[in-house]
Amino acid sequence: MQLENAIKERRSIRRFLDKKPDWRKIIRAIDLARFAPAAGNMFAAKFILIKDPERIKKLANASQQDFIKDAHYVVVVVSDDEKLKKSYNERGERYARQQAGAAIQNFLLALVDQGLVTCWVGHFDDEQVRGALGIPEDIFVEALFPIGKETKALAQSGEKSKPDLENVIYFDKWKNKLMEPETRLASEGS
Repeated sequence: MQLENAIKERRSIRRFLDKKPDWRKIIRAIDLARFAPAAGNMFAAKFILIKDPERIKKLANASQQDFIKDAHYVVVVVSDDEKLKKSYNERGERYARQQAGAAIQNFLLALVDQGLVTCWVGHFDDEQVRGALGIPEDIFVEALFPIGKETKALAQSGEKSKPDLENVIYFDKWKNKLMEPETRLASEGS
């Protein structure tokens, strides 16, 4: 699949086919996530692949989002920013969040490429997620990703609404919507 197509086809799906996805495709997507940029080449993001239905139910309860129970697999992304904090002090925490976002985007695009769908779940009770998965207190829980195969009814639904480019870009300074025209300098000798 072409990158542009994967970017445009990625969307949040909350209903999955009953058919269990191939777990190896999820592992491939996690493998591609690790190629995201990492401050100081210290990769802080970690991925927990959950297949146990009881743990998945606990995650659904922790997020107050019942559709998670319908997923055969859930991936929980966490960050261990200890090394980054040692190298970059308080900015290490910011770098860990940035790195996690980049790794998650790689992961999401790789899922699309593998024919799988998910929904980025950022609302959850951290302590309930930690308890369900045995995650230590010093590890930051980034997000939950219930994974499945898309239902045909949803696959044929309309385009997702995204902001127009003119509403998300400024030039040279905040709120400047006009780009200065490029000028060509005559080359020497002409």
